[in-house]
Amino acid sequence: MSMIIVDNLSKIYPVAVKEPGIKGTITHFFKRTYREIKAVQNVSFTIEPGEIVGFLGPNGAGKTTTLKMLTGLVHPSCGRVRVAGYVPFRRQPQFLQTMSLVMGQKQQLLWDLPALDSLRINAAVYNIPESVFQQRLGELSEMLTLQEKLKQPVRKLSLGERMKAELLAALLHHPQVLFLDEPTLGLDVNAQAAVREFLKEYNQRYQATILLTSHYMADITALCKRVMLIHHGNLMYDGSLDGLLERFAPCREVKIELAYPVSENQLVSYGEIVSIDGKEIRLVVPQEKLRNAIARIIAELDIIDLSINEPPIEEIIGRLFQTGVVA
Repeated sequence: MSMIIVDNLSKIYPVAVKEPGIKGTITHFFKRTYREIKAVQNVSFTIEPGEIVGFLGPNGAGKTTTLKMLTGLVHPSCGRVRVAGYVPFRRQPQFLQTMSLVMGQKQQLLWDLPALDSLRINAAVYNIPESVFQQRLGELSEMLTLQEKLKQPVRKLSLGERMKAELLAALLHHPQVLFLDEPTLGLDVNAQAAVREFLKEYNQRYQATILLTSHYMADITALCKRVMLIHHGNLMYDGSLDGLLERFAPCREVKIELAYPVSENQLVSYGEIVSIDGKEIRLVVPQEKLRNAIARIIAELDIIDLSINEPPIEEIIGRLFQTGVVA
C-alpha cells in the first residue's frame, strides 16, 4: 500500500479585493468583493514506503500549501488525500503519531530553555515512556552529534545546531512519514551536509518516507532519486531525477582554459557563451553539434584544459519554471 496517496488535490483561497483611497475603504467595509487564488490545482501522485522524494518549485508555486494539506494543517478545497492510511485534516491522534513536519522558517523549541527541556515536553505529548525516551534521545543525538549541546539554551546554539535539535524533536516519536520544508535554509555548507547525511542515515535505518522541499539543489541531488516539479499550483513533472536531466538537458557545458585570450566573436562560433573570465571560458553547446564544436576548438585554439559536463541542475529546472511547460 502506498504511504501517501494524493488524487486531484486542490486548494483555492478567496482573497478580498480593495480599491485604494477612502472611497475604496468605505466600499470594502460595506460590500466586499473577492477573487480566487488557486494555490494548488488538481495535483495527483503517490509515494511508496521508504521513498525520499524531492518537491520542487519557485516561491508561491504551491509546495508549502501542499505540505500543509498533507499534514492536516489546511483543509483541501477538493480532492482526496491519505497519509499512512489516514485522512490528514481529521487530525486523529493515531495520524499525528505517524508523521512529523519540519519547516526551516519555524521552530518548536523554546528559545530560552535548553533543548532537552523541549524534548521532554515532546516526549510527554507523545506519551513516550522514560526508558524509550532515553534510548531514542541517545540514538538520535549521537546520529546528529548533539550530545554536548542539548543542555545549552536554544538561543546559544548555532543555526546548524538549532536545526539539528529541531530534527531531533520532530523525530523523537519515530514518525513513519517526514515532511521537510526547506530544512537547510540559511545553513552554511558544512551544516547542510551534516543534515543531509543524517536524513540519509535515518531513512536507511528506519525506512521512513520523506517528502522534501528545498531551493538547494545539493539537497535534492544528494537525497532524492525521484522529483516532482510544481508551478502555479500544477504538477509539471513527476519522475526520476536522472530522467529529468536526460529529457531537459539537450545541451552540454564546455569549459575551456586557453593559453591566451581570444575575441568573443571567435568564441561565439563554437556555442553560446555563458561566461568569460580571462582565459577561462564557459560555453553551452547543443548535443548534436558537440562533436563538431569540440573538434574545431581543439584544432583552432591553443588549449590548456577542456572539460564537458551537463549543465547545472539549477539552470535546467530554472528554464522549466521560466517556460512553465513540460513538453
